[in-house]
Amino acid sequence: MTGPQIETKQHAPRVVESSRAQQVAFLVMVTVLLIAPIWVYPVFMMKVMCFALFACAFNLLIGFGGLLSFGHAMFLGSAGYISAHAAKVWGFNPEFAILAGTGAAFLVAVVSGLLAIRRLGIYFAMITLALAQMIFFIALQAPFTGGEDGIQAVPRGHLFGFIDLADNFNMYLVVFFIFIGGFLLIYRVVHSPFGQVLKAIRENESRATSLGFDTDRYKLAAYILSGTIAGLAGATKAIVFQLASLTDVHWSMSGEVVLMTLLGGLGTIFGPVVGAAVIITMQNYLAQLGAWVTIIQGVIFVICVLAFRRGIIGEIAHFIKKPL
Repeated sequence: MTGPQIETKQHAPRVVESSRAQQVAFLVMVTVLLIAPIWVYPVFMMKVMCFALFACAFNLLIGFGGLLSFGHAMFLGSAGYISAHAAKVWGFNPEFAILAGTGAAFLVAVVSGLLAIRRLGIYFAMITLALAQMIFFIALQAPFTGGEDGIQAVPRGHLFGFIDLADNFNMYLVVFFIFIGGFLLIYRVVHSPFGQVLKAIRENESRATSLGFDTDRYKLAAYILSGTIAGLAGATKAIVFQLASLTDVHWSMSGEVVLMTLLGGLGTIFGPVVGAAVIITMQNYLAQLGAWVTIIQGVIFVICVLAFRRGIIGEIAHFIKKPL
C-alpha cells in the first residue's frame, strides 16, 4: 500500500471526529438559544444573536480570508438605516425591509470592495476605515437618517402579513432562524472548495496565485459575502430594536467586532458566537459602571492576546484536539 493511501486512511477518522465535534457543538448552541428565553430577557438574546451573526461575518473575512477590515460597521449601520427607513417610511413588511437593508449592504460591499480589495495589509484596513467614515458622515448629514437622533419608532410590523412581530416570542423565532441560516451559510462556505481556496490565500497568497487562482476575485467574493451577511445582521437588529442610530455605523463598532472575534477565537466556526455573547453580556450587566466597561473590555483584550491567543473556543479546540 502506498504512502498517500495510508495517510488518507489515517486522516479519515480524524475528519469524521472533527465533523462530529462540530455537530455536537452546533446542537448545543441551538439548544441553548431555544431555551435561553425561559430565563433570559428575549430582547437581550436577540441582540446577542444579531451581533453573533455580525461577528461570524467578520470572521469569514479575517479568520478564513486573512483580510483585516476596520470598516465593517458600514455594512451593519447602512443596512440598519435602509431597513428602518423601508419599514417606517415606505411601509414595507419586515421581511422586505430586512431584504432591502441586506441589499443595501451588498451594494456597499461591492463598491467598497472594488476600491479596497487590491490593497494588502494595513493599506486595506485603512481604506476600509476611510470608507466607513464616509458612510458615517452620510448617515450624520443625510435628511432621511434623522441625524444624531437616528430613525426611531420603527414598526416591527407583521411577518408575511399575519405574524405579529410586536410579540417578542414571534420576533425571537424570526431572529433565531435568520441567525441559524446565516451561520449555516458561513459554515457551508468555509467547508466548500471556495473556503479551502480562501484558507490557501490566507496562508500564502503568492503560492495560491502560482497555482492559477485569481486571488483578487476570491477575496472580493469573500468581502462581498461577509459584508452582505453583516448587513443582514444590521437590518434585523434595526427591526428588533425599532431603531437605527449612528452607534451602529461608528468606527468603534468596527473595533468591537474585532474584539468579539479575537476573544472567541479567530478562524474558528463557533468562536465569534461566544465572543459576541461575552462582550454583549458585559455591556449589558456592567452598564452601571459607565465608561469603566470600555476599560474592562480593554483589560480582557490584553489578557486574551497575552495568555489566550487562540481565544476561548480556540483554546478549547486545542485542548480537545478537534477544530471548532
